[in-house]
Amino acid sequence: MKLCRFQVPHIDAGKLGRESVETRLDVRSGIIADDKVIEVAGDLLHPRERTGKTFAVDAVQFLAPVVPTKIVCVGRNYAEHAKELGNETPKSPLIFLKPPSSVIAPGEPIVMPSISQRVDFEGELGVVIGRRCSKLADDADVAPFVLGYTCLNDVTARDIQKADVQFTRGKGFDTFCPFGPVIETELQAGGVQVETFVNGVRKQSGHTSEMMFSVDAILRFISRVMTLEPGDVIATGTPAGVGPLAAGDVVEVSVSGIGTLRNPVIAEADA
Repeated sequence: MKLCRFQVPHIDAGKLGRESVETRLDVRSGIIADDKVIEVAGDLLHPRERTGKTFAVDAVQFLAPVVPTKIVCVGRNYAEHAKELGNETPKSPLIFLKPPSSVIAPGEPIVMPSISQRVDFEGELGVVIGRRCSKLADDADVAPFVLGYTCLNDVTARDIQKADVQFTRGKGFDTFCPFGPVIETELQAGGVQVETFVNGVRKQSGHTSEMMFSVDAILRFISRVMTLEPGDVIATGTPAGVGPLAAGDVVEVSVSGIGTLRNPVIAEADA
């Protein structure tokens, strides 16, 4: 099942004349089936009751599918990616945070900060938490705590990351965490392809079977550090092939079984 948050334009019929017509956008939740978005009441984290309304997929504007309290990322989870940046592979999951303010929706522009000379793409599989979890045991079944999976781009100001050593500033700029467009609730996370394209050219291609730490291991590890709340997002690491973006580029992250996250790139002066 593919879940989404979306907006639909509405015309205010109370305004007369073409020049005075107002467009209003309401946030809604839905299930995608057969090129239709089936609206459900409330948000995606609670029982989903259908309202009876449906919309064509191409008639809606997709949003980031949840509003997380935090985004927890795993660094160097693919050995070849660690190698390409000259880093050692970690003995346990290397985690860091991206702020919720970095989240943008599919189609929204990634803004390149003027203080950075190199902004990289990092395509990843994202995990969306469905139930509050804390201090999971080593043999705990994580499935009940996972709402589903999504596409995520861990955008990184690489020069700032290297200068600072720690990751907060280089990973935390506004617009540096696009994810979506949907959450796939039925996915075998250990067996999917993660690819990134820039202007239609494939730059990254990896398989989650290559991750050093599985989704299960990552979730258990993080839960023993911090409580994960419904709607929180975990970025599971990026395969080799990361590289720079430039204003005017279009970057796409595709995960098999989920879909494609697409975002244009602009300079800060154009934001």
